[in-house]
Amino acid sequence: MRVGLFAVGRLKSGPEKDLAARYFDRFAKAGPAIGLEFTRVAEVAESRAASAETRKREEAAMLQKTLTEGSILILLDERGKALDSEAFAKVLGNYRDQGKRDLVIAIGGADGLDPALYDRADMTLCLGKMTWPHQLVRTLIAEQLYRAVTILSGHPYHRV
Repeated sequence: MRVGLFAVGRLKSGPEKDLAARYFDRFAKAGPAIGLEFTRVAEVAESRAASAETRKREEAAMLQKTLTEGSILILLDERGKALDSEAFAKVLGNYRDQGKRDLVIAIGGADGLDPALYDRADMTLCLGKMTWPHQLVRTLIAEQLYRAVTILSGHPYHRV
């Protein structure tokens, strides 16, 4: 299953970008052995529309363009479902085992996500009740994707 990340906003050079890249690279190297392939991070510029509703709608349209037919869509949102790492790994493994071809994890813009995306989403995931800067969210999800691969493959990186 191909796994990608969609992010509103571009990550500038710096330690956050380097750390996220390190975990995406680890995921890309370890994932294929268990049927998970890292495709890419699709970054789009934040909309410059006057209203938050229009910005969210325009950003959602950019996300919709990246989705293929039958893609699994996971939205990151503070009101989503909180999972531990093992449960997240199980979700990925289940989608893979169901023969799903593509999975996209989406990080919305500063205004959040367009309400229409929640109807399209297969899952809404919460990385915690606190609000996180998008740079850290990208790093957190990159690490959790790598951790999921290690859990699914029985690698000792994840210890309980």
